[in-house]
Amino acid sequence: MTTLMEPGTVAPHRSSRRMWAILGLVLLADALDVIDATVTNIAAPTIAGDLHGGEGLVKWLGPAYMLAMGVLLVVAGRLGDKFGQRRLFLLGVGGFTVASAVAGLSPDPGLLIAARVAQGAFGALLIPQGMAIMTKAFDRDMLGKAFGLFGPVLGLSSVGGPVLAGFVISADLFGLSWRPIFLVNVVLGIAGLVMGARILPRDGDGDRSTVVDGWASGLLAVTMFGLLFGLIEGSTNGWGAVPVVSIAVGVLFFAAFARRQRTAAHPLITPSLMRNRGFTSGLVVCLVAVAAGSGLLFVLSLFLQEGLHVSPRGTSLGLVPLTLGLVVAGFAAMGGLVAKLGRTLVFIGLAVDLVGCGWVLALVEHSGTDVGLWALAPAFSVIGVGIGLSFAAIPTVALGDAKPDEAGSASGSFSSIQQLASAIGSAAVTSVFFQAATSGLAHAMEVSLIVVLAVTALSLPVVALMPRTAPAEPEQ
Repeated sequence: MTTLMEPGTVAPHRSSRRMWAILGLVLLADALDVIDATVTNIAAPTIAGDLHGGEGLVKWLGPAYMLAMGVLLVVAGRLGDKFGQRRLFLLGVGGFTVASAVAGLSPDPGLLIAARVAQGAFGALLIPQGMAIMTKAFDRDMLGKAFGLFGPVLGLSSVGGPVLAGFVISADLFGLSWRPIFLVNVVLGIAGLVMGARILPRDGDGDRSTVVDGWASGLLAVTMFGLLFGLIEGSTNGWGAVPVVSIAVGVLFFAAFARRQRTAAHPLITPSLMRNRGFTSGLVVCLVAVAAGSGLLFVLSLFLQEGLHVSPRGTSLGLVPLTLGLVVAGFAAMGGLVAKLGRTLVFIGLAVDLVGCGWVLALVEHSGTDVGLWALAPAFSVIGVGIGLSFAAIPTVALGDAKPDEAGSASGSFSSIQQLASAIGSAAVTSVFFQAATSGLAHAMEVSLIVVLAVTALSLPVVALMPRTAPAEPEQ
């Protein structure tokens, strides 16, 4: 029986092929997460039209997935410690596969949204387990090679998700329209489940003494659902009692979550981190920047399809300059710019993003819905570069003042914040877009861009409170 080893031990030569297979499986799982988080950016209008879901379905398709992912990521790592990483990984893959099948076969909006929530929840269970398995099972050299592959694979996945969605919908495979973008996960999921059962090292039953604060996770889940439901319901059906009460409940439960963090014996976030000005400032900047960026990417897709009447395939290709700019800038940032420039790179990234958004705003104000994709391409590239630099730099720089024993909690916190911010941003900016659309889609795009510009600009002063430099690389 294969057992997990301590970090830094050397795997037997005969198992090197198995180590590469494990890496491939973990990369597949992470790639599926990124793809499924982005495919609905392109597919949302087509899905809503087919299922007669209207604006509400468009607004919920992305946030439903990211909400479940963000909330459960907070505790998923500890669940793996408690019940075993192998067991949780296989459970996550199996659940994600079933949820994808339900999503692809959904006959109505309600079931589809429920399936998206399940996808996000099971995805959150499996993602941290892959990292933990590799850290324990791989020797130092193999671990370095493994982490070096994550950036390119996830970068290509972020580009490939929307492109895949556009081409699949336009191809109308077997007359299924949008459904194959989810059903393909069933084939990959079954293959991953069989492969995982055969190659993942067994890790016993886990450490049942590990404490998982379910109360805090529940409070956070109700907080986010209350805020998002109120925002989406209010912007879709009017600001009556239901959305107002929902938002109020979200605020109350957030206060309860904050209190729980201060009083719990085993809080989800290490208490010393919350007293670290550099870290908390980074969390705020991350929340604002990711929310604004994610919301912008969603409404740009809506504007191209609904305003410019571009096909899903044309929309995916039209956004390639943005996604390529994002990936290239992200690689450049992690390739040495973060270490050299520290928080200055965050300023640069946000400033470049502002320039790109301002450029698109000027084009839309001048040409309205007659603006062409070729005219938008350079501005989209600038936005991608800005988002790529800032998204890569913010989490790294924010850890500049963190102690080594706080790194795990800090990294997990940022992963969750990024998912939750994506959900908030997608819901908020999309709501602004639809609210303003009564005066025309060009006007809706202009208002959305102004909101994104204002919110992003407000985060700039907070960057000055982040650590000056990123954490130093540990000596080998």
